Amino acid sequence: MTEVEPVGAELGAPAQLPPSSAAGRGMFGVQGTGDTSGFGGLRRRREVELDSPRPFGGYFDEVVDALAAAYPEFDAAVTKIVVDRDELTLYITKEHIRSVARTMRDDPALRFELLANLSGVDYIGSINRFHVVYNLTSMTYRRQVRLETSASLEDPHVPSVTAVYPGADWQERETYDMFGVIFDGHPALTRILMPDDWDGFPQRKDYPLGGIPVQYKGATIPPPDERRAYR
Repeated sequence: MTEVEPVGAELGAPAQLPPSSAAGRGMFGVQGTGDTSGFGGLRRRREVELDSPRPFGGYFDEVVDALAAAYPEFDAAVTKIVVDRDELTLYITKEHIRSVARTMRDDPALRFELLANLSGVDYIGSINRFHVVYNLTSMTYRRQVRLETSASLEDPHVPSVTAVYPGADWQERETYDMFGVIFDGHPALTRILMPDDWDGFPQRKDYPLGGIPVQYKGATIPPPDERRAYR
């Protein structure tokens, strides 16, 4: 998982990262200038995510075992299981995401009746760049689990889960509007935040940041990656 690393033991010193980790970039990919938001100086450590070892702890083993028993194509659908910060994430191939979600909702041993949240993430530079995250809640058993699937820039299609969780309707529209992920089977996949004729997807990491026109002596506020650094 991604976490924030201090810049160094002293102000201005480079972060000390393990050889197996890769340093991330600043906010919106800003490099060199040190954007005035303050995020440009952060260093992030990215660990290679592997399957977490058993036992997972708590009710996580029960959830995984129940899904494996209820879903015949479990091995083909689940590519990775990660427990981090006391949270369980099941990585699902996009071809199986709708049927896995239905099983998570309907199986008596699972009963994840509520899709609490659906959102997108842009891991720019990755093969499967766009991730869709589903936070599920079982009100029957008072449990929480996260499903995550992914799609590439060339094929940004993911099956819609609105037939399973009707509340996903507007959340999938928002993810489409901001990231350009196309949810196949959605009843009305249109923009929800931006105008219908808006060009581009504002939360993609390569979307232009833009500046702000200021009505004062012809001045403008440039985008963060073009501002001078305050040190």
